[in-house]
Amino acid sequence: MKTLNFNMDALRTMVVGVDLGGFANAAVRLSRSPSAVSMQLRKLERQAGQRLFVRRGRGLVPTQAGEILLQHARRVLALNDEMGQALGAINDGGTVRVGISQDFADSILPSLLMRYARLRPSTHVEIRAGRTCALADEVANGRVDMALAWAVSGHGAGDKIAKIPAAWVGPAKGFDRPSKNLPVPLAVFDSPCFFRDMGIEALSRANRPWRLAMTTPSLAGLWCGVRAGLGVTVRTALFLPRDLSIVPVSAGLPALPPIEIKLYCAPSLSAAGNEFRDLLLEIATHEFRIGHAPVSKRSRRLGTQGVSPTKRTEKPATAAACP
Repeated sequence: MKTLNFNMDALRTMVVGVDLGGFANAAVRLSRSPSAVSMQLRKLERQAGQRLFVRRGRGLVPTQAGEILLQHARRVLALNDEMGQALGAINDGGTVRVGISQDFADSILPSLLMRYARLRPSTHVEIRAGRTCALADEVANGRVDMALAWAVSGHGAGDKIAKIPAAWVGPAKGFDRPSKNLPVPLAVFDSPCFFRDMGIEALSRANRPWRLAMTTPSLAGLWCGVRAGLGVTVRTALFLPRDLSIVPVSAGLPALPPIEIKLYCAPSLSAAGNEFRDLLLEIATHEFRIGHAPVSKRSRRLGTQGVSPTKRTEKPATAAACP
């Protein structure tokens, strides 16, 4: 009987491409060129002796034979990865790629990385602390395995960890209430930015004039601008620097809607990725519980609203929520 040995790299390309909804995304995830991915798929079809994919619109979908191969490929790859993990002495531990909003990096990462290093000392961890608006796309495009980021309340995919009141932020020494005839000075991130849009929309609805006093791509730069008195910004009470505070309601700035913290995960994670995700969920949900926002004494004295946990009717975010 003729023995047929399917190529493992080609099988993995097939599974990743289907899971990510496109083989262009698989090329990014697997660090291959699109032409190399196409060659892998043709190799599988030659080995199978039949068509495994047909074109539908701009993408490829599995044929009946492709669906059968896909089902078995998942089991083969799972067993392959399990063998690799069992032989830890010759396994490099793999790589976990994580995106995280700049706001959370200093607060979440130290304990997260310390605990994960003890759990999986041989795994390479790649951290991208970046802009929230790009992080969900980074996961969707296969550039990172998971991302912890801000999200507009009630919109988009991802698993909700907490719902946080947004607030106007100014210097702790006090905020000079602007005249209604003068524009409110804003220190904000470069566009696109959820918080920037939220503040501008709130001021526009309230018919309050505003101006961009400072724009920056950096959270550290944003805090410097607010600290210097260039303008106010929109953020939350979470992890606020001690020399900044929530602007009191008496300052007359319009109310702001809440914002959510979400965890975005790739459809398929390695064992190392699953363990990182579980640990990230544990630490993040603990940090974002009521009472864990380091609000300054001045903010408490002004009666500003703190962080409250999300009231849910659905199950809280758990490891099972991000397959």
